[in-house]
Amino acid sequence: MTSVDPFEVAVQQLERASQFMEISEEALEFLKRPQRILEVSIPVEMDNGDVKTFTGFRVQYNWARGPTKGGIRYHPEETLSTVKALAAWMTWKTSALDLPYGGGKGGIICNPKEMSDRELERLSRGYIRAIYDVINPYTDVPAPDVYTNPKIMAWMMDEYETLASRKVPAFGIITGKPLSIGGSLGRIDATSRGAAYTVREAAKALGMNLSGSTIAVQGYGNAGYYMAKIMHDEYGMKVVAVSDSKGGIYSENGINPDEVLKWKKEHGSVKDYPGAENISNEELLELEVDVLAPSAIENVITGNNADKIKAKIVAEVANGPVTPEADEVLRQNGILQIPDFVCNAGGVTVSYFEWVQNITGYYWSLEEIHEKLDKKMTKAFHETYKISKEKDIHMRDAAYVLAVERVYRAMLDRGWVKK
Repeated sequence: MTSVDPFEVAVQQLERASQFMEISEEALEFLKRPQRILEVSIPVEMDNGDVKTFTGFRVQYNWARGPTKGGIRYHPEETLSTVKALAAWMTWKTSALDLPYGGGKGGIICNPKEMSDRELERLSRGYIRAIYDVINPYTDVPAPDVYTNPKIMAWMMDEYETLASRKVPAFGIITGKPLSIGGSLGRIDATSRGAAYTVREAAKALGMNLSGSTIAVQGYGNAGYYMAKIMHDEYGMKVVAVSDSKGGIYSENGINPDEVLKWKKEHGSVKDYPGAENISNEELLELEVDVLAPSAIENVITGNNADKIKAKIVAEVANGPVTPEADEVLRQNGILQIPDFVCNAGGVTVSYFEWVQNITGYYWSLEEIHEKLDKKMTKAFHETYKISKEKDIHMRDAAYVLAVERVYRAMLDRGWVKK
């Protein structure tokens, strides 16, 4: 069985969206390729004294709309194809949210679970030394991603400062930093809060009252927990089911997100939570709920189970939780999907806020962050929804049209391509 090439998927999605818009062939060909690909070798002294060489990547996919923006992943199975695909998707995500950014992504082939903190620090600093010439606050702004975190971002920022011989927290070379060195308030739950705002707007579009409505959340990591908590605490929704990789729980009467998190921390899973019945992840997806929020991994709603989805709204908090085959089935069944690169764009939006605060040296309150995030997410949802209705196309295609047309316009105005 051959594995699916992530970048081929990204190109296919772009080609599909192009049929719903007017774009020149030369511009389309330009958008199928990253503008810059950097592959680096990073020698790292391990704790046992041996030197191990790691391979790293930084892809700057398109900078027509501004500095490229995107996370850095540490993963043993990282590939250049994956990094290219994620950089492309970041290009569309920042554009859909109308952020003054292009899209980028970085990665290192490593297993951080098998490395000490000292080894990780040497690796992180070595990576910055290797890509130093192609990043700065006005060309490419990295951030955390899979298996990276604020501590790693702090090491990277510190290394950049050392190389640049200047103090750069105020210039926003990296986002996702600790609060003590220029990080932003509101970053921890930004992805889920942004998703919650889009669910609120989707409910309005359907004439649905969220208070007392039901939600099931698949995945109970950071994104899933905060999604459940915000919808429960701030919108009065009844969280009837949540799950993690080991299984899920269901209670018709609803469950308290904080109590379930406490149970998970003590027992390693949400399973066996008192007062709820154990269910599988598959069963959770097929529950009769108002909102379904897949918040864990990709490809959980497929052509095999799409017909069994009974939710009115599917909020894609995770990246790629619904396959193309399932997209069409959900649409035919009248289910409103909020596509991932609109639904989960709260994280990069608050990263943008962090960069703006760093550059200006003026920092906003948590309330101001939430207000600005709300405006961005609400605007993006309604622009996508309007295109979907006007062109009678899937919400995912509509999000692509919105995003790609903005990048295309920037390329035209710069004189890179012709109509």
